[in-house]
Amino acid sequence: MRLDPAQLEVIREATTAVAEEMKFDLMRTARSPVLREAGDLSCALTDAAGRTVAQGQDIPMHLGVLSFTARRLLETVPPERLLPGDVYFTNLPACGGNHLPDVKAIRPVFADGSLAAFAVALAHWPDVGGALPGSYVPYAREIYQEGLVIPPTRLFAADGPCEEPLRLVLANVRGAEQRRGDIQAQAATTSIADKRLQEVFAAHGLEAVREVWERMQDESEQRVRRALAGVPDGRYEGEDALDDDGVGNEPVTIRVAVMVTGDRAVFDFRGSDPAARGPVNTTPFIAAASVAYVVRAVLGPEIASNDGLLRSLEVLTEPGSLLDPGPAAPLVAGNHETSQRIVDALLRALAQAVPERVVAGGMGSSGLALFSIGDDFLYETHAGGSGASAERDGDAAVRIHMSNVMNTPTEVIETEYPLRIERHELRTGSGGAGRHRGGDGLRRVYRVLAKEARLTTMVERARIAPWGLAGGADGEPSAVWLERDGERKALRGKGSIELRRDDVVIVETAGGGGWGAA
Repeated sequence: MRLDPAQLEVIREATTAVAEEMKFDLMRTARSPVLREAGDLSCALTDAAGRTVAQGQDIPMHLGVLSFTARRLLETVPPERLLPGDVYFTNLPACGGNHLPDVKAIRPVFADGSLAAFAVALAHWPDVGGALPGSYVPYAREIYQEGLVIPPTRLFAADGPCEEPLRLVLANVRGAEQRRGDIQAQAATTSIADKRLQEVFAAHGLEAVREVWERMQDESEQRVRRALAGVPDGRYEGEDALDDDGVGNEPVTIRVAVMVTGDRAVFDFRGSDPAARGPVNTTPFIAAASVAYVVRAVLGPEIASNDGLLRSLEVLTEPGSLLDPGPAAPLVAGNHETSQRIVDALLRALAQAVPERVVAGGMGSSGLALFSIGDDFLYETHAGGSGASAERDGDAAVRIHMSNVMNTPTEVIETEYPLRIERHELRTGSGGAGRHRGGDGLRRVYRVLAKEARLTTMVERARIAPWGLAGGADGEPSAVWLERDGERKALRGKGSIELRRDDVVIVETAGGGGWGAA
């Protein structure tokens, strides 16, 4: 078919609008504050082969793995077994996964009697079982301590919920009533996406839509190739390290060699450390998601995030390593901590090729403080300072790189949890000095009002500070403190501790690195 430019743009924007609407539908219908307030979720549409065609402006660490999820589903569930109304759920790391709390709902979409697309809604569940409430186990040595592993399982059909497998899932997670609400919200979101896509198919015809989707993917590939062609050919190496693996105290290092040749690039992570004992391992899908993010952020922000983005990029990981550890390895922190260190290693490599486009190191951590109080969970992430660049200072108290969630407002926390927020402020002066200063981190202070509670933390950049660039100074590292009976003590960045009434928890996030000599 030959499409005129106007029709091509109408179909392109209609498709993107469906993906964007999915996010807001899920936030408005979910039960958990981490979804309806913080927006820890992402949505995407794929073609019938599982190749991504459109994504919401959501969370890069999610969006990258969603490029693989539907394709891996089709390896488990053949297309001929899929039916209208089906919704499969999975958090299996091998199914385009990242960590167990991020559960994907995948709905096949049919048109003219044949499979036409998939609607995918990823949501962070506040609990998926495991050894500790909230499913974050800093000392985990295997994935089974982190929660319920769900291979692709049909939880909804055309006539409604599939109660037997749904009951099995709910029997193995905490807060089952709230989890049921989140599951129903995910299914409903994919149902609305199905309805919207049917409108697009009816208005323009299935063949025209398919052609536009192929064109969208081809354009992303072409733009990546043009961007790479502007980078000098060569080999560029970079590395960065996690503070520790949660079990031991030694740093865990990610190393990458970026080889650019013409309009193609290879990203070789095979020099990274072996698989960690603790839960900072991650999957090859997260490695690919991090590469996709950096290519867009550094080389071409206008490149649409779809299947075409990765076609001219080769990502290599070593089986048995930190980024490809095997099916039993713990990896709950690999999603939002290790992915950020992958990004920093890539930035340090590309700073040798295109220094004017690269920012200094930033907070690069979720800054997670997870409060479990009875059956309630407050899963709260904390922003920090971004690194400065050749053009300007870094920003204060923002999510950077692979993260894009919001904070839970103080008013919501104090209404729904026995906690009081006593301070929420910038950590003035925490950004690194330089010709351009790094952005400041923040400080948030929680007082426990319940008789007892548990705090679990996953905070990086507590030992290894965000790095300055081109002579700029490092930012201040993160810190977590406990005040009890008038005494203050430092807590480990990755740890879990019992709390009692009137305990005060202080989370201080890292400042960004400076750029250039002051």
